[in-house]
Amino acid sequence: MRRLALILLLYPMWVAMMAVHEAGHCLNACFSGGRVESVTLPLLGFSRTDLSRNPHPQFVAWGGPLWGVLIPVALLLLTRLALPRAARAAAVFAGFCLVANGAYIGLGPFMTAGDGHDLLRHGAPSWTLILFGVTAFSAGLYLWHRAGSSSLRK
Repeated sequence: MRRLALILLLYPMWVAMMAVHEAGHCLNACFSGGRVESVTLPLLGFSRTDLSRNPHPQFVAWGGPLWGVLIPVALLLLTRLALPRAARAAAVFAGFCLVANGAYIGLGPFMTAGDGHDLLRHGAPSWTLILFGVTAFSAGLYLWHRAGSSSLRK
């Protein structure tokens, strides 16, 4: 039954993960003097943030994956304090965001489009993408492992 529930939650988690990721691009764009033209969050496909002015493209490109993992982890920590019964669900979502953003950026050096490609084009060293990817992906797997253990049931 848990597996069925997880499968049914994959799509909403995917859409929520994309929303948090794109919010990260928007935050960094605002912090750096950029101007967000549009954010696309399709029901099917991949999200996208377009800027009409982007004086710091590498900073904005890093915003998606960085905030895309920091916000869900912060929500997990707050949930553990305020709503301990919801900690497992928050851990599953945070783990999903870490795995998705980690894989997306970690594979960036091998992609011809997307944030990883943008980061490389604007001067980020390949090793930074791979390091971020391995770290985030591993942390996501760890959160999933803990979500299945008794440590979050207390």
